[in-house]
Amino acid sequence: MAINIKTERDIEKMRVACKLAAEVLDFITPHIKPGVTTGKLDELCHDYMVNVQKTIPAPLNYAPHGHTPYPKSICTSVNHQICHGIPGEKVLKSGDVLNIDITVIKDGYYGDTSRMFHVGDISIQAKRLSDITYDCMWLGIAQVKPGATLGDIGHAIQTYAEKNGFSVVREFCGHGIGKNFHEDPQVLHYGQAGKGATLKPGMIFTIEPMINAGKRDIKQLGDGWTIVTKDHSLSAQWEHTVLVTEQGYEVLTISAGTPAPPSFIKQASA
Repeated sequence: MAINIKTERDIEKMRVACKLAAEVLDFITPHIKPGVTTGKLDELCHDYMVNVQKTIPAPLNYAPHGHTPYPKSICTSVNHQICHGIPGEKVLKSGDVLNIDITVIKDGYYGDTSRMFHVGDISIQAKRLSDITYDCMWLGIAQVKPGATLGDIGHAIQTYAEKNGFSVVREFCGHGIGKNFHEDPQVLHYGQAGKGATLKPGMIFTIEPMINAGKRDIKQLGDGWTIVTKDHSLSAQWEHTVLVTEQGYEVLTISAGTPAPPSFIKQASA
């Protein structure tokens, strides 16, 4: 695979784009409450990106080979939706869990991140799934350093998810990112330690585990985009964009409202 090592200029541009993506999530957070539609959240994010940030919403009209153009500016995946949920007339209610996935383009560079949100009071299982998925993402991030492998990331995520009784979606993965939305390498969220490409300073990619409360099997809806759990169990996802540095890693999708890493990650990377 042809992995693109970023220049210092690339990295500076990516820091800007990634921070802006995270700031869209900060902006939308207070609007997520029972009674709002996912379409309204999309509308608010679109206006904020285009009119306030002067960024381009990358998903809007995105059309990889074999797909119809994606019709909205953000992805909103609710409850058993795993990823690529299309915003629309869906009204959020108390107890729902929601992933919002944001990708912006600024000066030709892509910033990509997602967070889970709780709508009102959610179930103990839903909160546990969201928390374990968050820990999975950070355990994957903590593997990142020169000389480590992509398999180290996937192995850490898979081991922790399965130890807690959950399953890892395999059909979708993290990816390289820069001047393109999706670049090499593919970053699997399962695998064997020590396998796969070796990490080098200047690589930038996303780590974005999708973890299911039930089985890992998926199904695509008729809209051609939305992916759901086949057994209708809950699913959760968190995503950061990460730079491989000379010493370890730098998480690029950090903003004022970004949740702090788990305490065990602070100790591991201190």
